[in-house]
Amino acid sequence: MTTAAPTTDPTTELTVLDPRDGSVVGTVAAATEDEVRAAVAAARAAARDWARTAPEQRGKALRAAADRLSEHARELAELNTRETGKPFEEALGGVEAGIGTLYQYAELGPVHRGRSLRGDVLAADYTVAEPRGVVVALTPWNDPVAVAAGLLGAALVSGNTVVHKPSERCPHVGARLGEILAEALPAGVLGTVSGGAAVGELLTGLPGVDVLAHVGSTATGEAIARAAVGTGAHVIRENGGNDALVIDDDVDPVWAAEQAALGAFANVGQICVAVERIYVHRAVAEPFLEALTELARRRNAEGALAPLVDERMREEVHRQVADSVAAGAVVLEGARVPEGPGAFYPATVLGECAPGMTVMAEETFGPVAPVQVVDSFAEGLRLAAADRYGLAATVLTGRIAHAQQAVAELPVGTLKVNNVFGGAPGGAAQPRRASGAGFGYGPELLDEMTQVKVVHIEMPPARG
Repeated sequence: MTTAAPTTDPTTELTVLDPRDGSVVGTVAAATEDEVRAAVAAARAAARDWARTAPEQRGKALRAAADRLSEHARELAELNTRETGKPFEEALGGVEAGIGTLYQYAELGPVHRGRSLRGDVLAADYTVAEPRGVVVALTPWNDPVAVAAGLLGAALVSGNTVVHKPSERCPHVGARLGEILAEALPAGVLGTVSGGAAVGELLTGLPGVDVLAHVGSTATGEAIARAAVGTGAHVIRENGGNDALVIDDDVDPVWAAEQAALGAFANVGQICVAVERIYVHRAVAEPFLEALTELARRRNAEGALAPLVDERMREEVHRQVADSVAAGAVVLEGARVPEGPGAFYPATVLGECAPGMTVMAEETFGPVAPVQVVDSFAEGLRLAAADRYGLAATVLTGRIAHAQQAVAELPVGTLKVNNVFGGAPGGAAQPRRASGAGFGYGPELLDEMTQVKVVHIEMPPARG
């Protein structure tokens, strides 16, 4: 049986269990209200000098922080594996992605510039990008180093100071990451506070915070946005998604099944842009479902799946699956809670799904592939668009007209054609609807972290 967590007060202590076997990873003290206020005050005190530091020097400091992180990459990956169950090589890949992101922002920051404007010939008109001030960054557990590196790197190189609250599901990773990065920065420029919802709520409501940057659930993101109405903080949030995969009748159904399995089962489905619901054309539905079911069955037989982050997450995933089965979905593979220790859940394929079922209407943060058969590509697009989220979507089609139709009709921030995880470096999107607001990554994140000042200079009239 899974080892029970020691009895702790989550407002004062965060005890983390290894989701692979239930053993105790450790306990981290949650920040007190005084400590949270002190962290924000320290960031505010350091903000003026850091903003006036030359951009080139800020870039050098960020490169030094990336160098430090590189030296401790395996240590952080091991902590990540122990806290979240992410396989070590994948966890190490996430740390390496974070290192690369810091290096990229170290180069992008110093060349993030304003524009020259066309005014009077004897006047100078231009814009400058100025740091907003103090940034509170609230980051998730599913890729804790890579996501944090993006928000922290863009904020710091732009001249902001930062208070970072990592997810309470990986507090050891977050605390160690903060220690490593802060060693390369002046005092007060980057602070880390650990804690759960109470610490997050306090941070988002404090005066003196200029930016609230959040990656995580929609419910939390919406609460942050409401809090910002009272404080005036600028909000950047990338929240939940219910990403659709629409499969046309002219594609190879076995290849389509491979794409669906990759999108639904990668990182055990714990990715914000995972494939959450599938609409397959009736003409290829039968071989597609056979191939997808076989891929899931093979993964389960080989034990290729890592655990979910904890048993609480597994309970929620299974609840959504069970609700949908009770509503008429047919289990083709998986959909059972395995015996033994850990928070494992099998790759699951559900057929005969329909709109309104929980797995089709809500984000399911687990290895679940729910499939609805449609009679046309247009019907698949219509169903894909009829959702409260708007993070990303994928279509598989050999017809350029259908790809263009998807571009025009799907209200999402990112659309991928013929590759569920495709995309070039530097791409950045604005999520729609309940999935958030603002650019949360890429070069445009530097724009979110700064504000534009317009300058007009002209000569005074001659004296006398």
